[in-house]
Amino acid sequence: MKKETESERRIIRCAIYTRKSTEEGLDQEFNSLDAQREAAENFIASQSQEGWKVVPTHYDDGGYSGGNVDRPAMKRLLEDIAAGKIDCVVVYKVDRLSRSLLDFSKIMETFDNHGVSFVSVTQQFNTTHSMGRLTLNILLSFAQFEREIIGERIRDKIAAQRRRGKWAGGVPVLGYDVDRSGPSPKLVVNADEAAKVRRIFGLYLEMESMTPVVEELDRRGWCLKSWTTKSGKTKGGKPFDKSSLHTMLTNPTYIGRIKHKTQTFKGEHTPIIDQKLFDDVAAMMRSHARGGGNHLVNKYQALLKGLIYCPACNYSMVHNVARRGAKVYRYYTCVTAIKRGRKYCPSPSLPAADIEAAVVDQIRCIADDQGLRRDVLEQSSKRCEAELAELQTQRAQLTQRLNHQHDQMKHLTISTDAGSDDSERLAALHQEVARIIESLEIVNGEIKRLTTEQIDECDVNAAFSDFGNVWNELNIREKSAVLTLLISRIEFDADESSLSISLHPAGIKTFSAEATEQQQEANS
Repeated sequence: MKKETESERRIIRCAIYTRKSTEEGLDQEFNSLDAQREAAENFIASQSQEGWKVVPTHYDDGGYSGGNVDRPAMKRLLEDIAAGKIDCVVVYKVDRLSRSLLDFSKIMETFDNHGVSFVSVTQQFNTTHSMGRLTLNILLSFAQFEREIIGERIRDKIAAQRRRGKWAGGVPVLGYDVDRSGPSPKLVVNADEAAKVRRIFGLYLEMESMTPVVEELDRRGWCLKSWTTKSGKTKGGKPFDKSSLHTMLTNPTYIGRIKHKTQTFKGEHTPIIDQKLFDDVAAMMRSHARGGGNHLVNKYQALLKGLIYCPACNYSMVHNVARRGAKVYRYYTCVTAIKRGRKYCPSPSLPAADIEAAVVDQIRCIADDQGLRRDVLEQSSKRCEAELAELQTQRAQLTQRLNHQHDQMKHLTISTDAGSDDSERLAALHQEVARIIESLEIVNGEIKRLTTEQIDECDVNAAFSDFGNVWNELNIREKSAVLTLLISRIEFDADESSLSISLHPAGIKTFSAEATEQQQEANS
């Protein structure tokens, strides 16, 4: 067999990159850059039998920091790599290439895309071999730490900007445009939009309620702020609802303040709303507030809070009241109708007392009818089995994905093919594995929960056997708690005058246990 000659052996063109952070000593006859290059040339000479040759071009960055890649020699190196003039990059130490793990990762990705290997002379770091790639990937696994540090620095910078009254970015608000002509963006008043903002504040004081204001804004065709992103996409411009109106009326930006968390600071921008108008609106909103949290849940004997849903919109129906003189009328009304007006939801408001009585009567019927109790058990079992089957399918799919990701990580780590090395891909695989494991834990938790929540005939009979007598002994708060425990969802179809109640298996099991415990205490 003919022996391979030097001319026939593949030549590996090696570029030597050197760097020194300061200019001190560079005027010497033999400086740090020369020492780095000499060591690299000697290493390349030791690999001459493998076809390694030094390219004549020098890539020397004297007086440039390794904290970024804004270096002339580095740019020339990357350009020559892209042009296909280099097969291998040799450095004295890894940190000569970059001190930033993020930049290092990006540089290595560029090397990989063009089939260029990387060698560190003093650290036995050579990505032409599997061990070198493994070492590289271990180093790059720390890149997440630097990303988190950068995130903290950005958050601190935003906080400092806002304390000085500067706009630190975010979604633009109606009434202002963003001026990016200066060194930092600023809010400038949009005269046409500012007039609308003042009128909206005035409308709220005139109408004394958000719903009629939202309806009036819809009639006028006034929408939220619309703007164009740097990529040319149009954002915003949606119609007002009660939530967005509330956000506008409570936004301190309009009185010349910049908000950061719970504090506000005097801003650089011009206010649109005067302080008195803003305070008047805030005072009216406070006077109209009904909130009080859970301790007021049954102030008006609302038994179905959080349980009843609008079948047309699939949004919850919330409890609200209307007063005529001394008389109070209670209703359950769809959230869509409350936020955007009646014409956006076909479902009427439901008289609270009537719908509550109908729900309780249906629960009583289940308690009094053995056949209905069997139906409840059958429906609960079918639903639980269907949910379990779906979760088990998810678990199998997640497990399969996890095994696949592990196989890919193993391949990237031990592969001897230099072209298969992809550090960014390995980092992404680590993140994907973490997400899959987290999802698996959630799915396994749901499977365990459903398994323990499965009910049998004894549970149903114990829960409903004495429901009528128990119900009559409860106060309003206790009745609300029992319905919340037993029921997962209620829908009322006004067109068909039909009531649909979905029971909660876990609630039935809990109620059954409590009923059994009380019965045992009564008998003891």
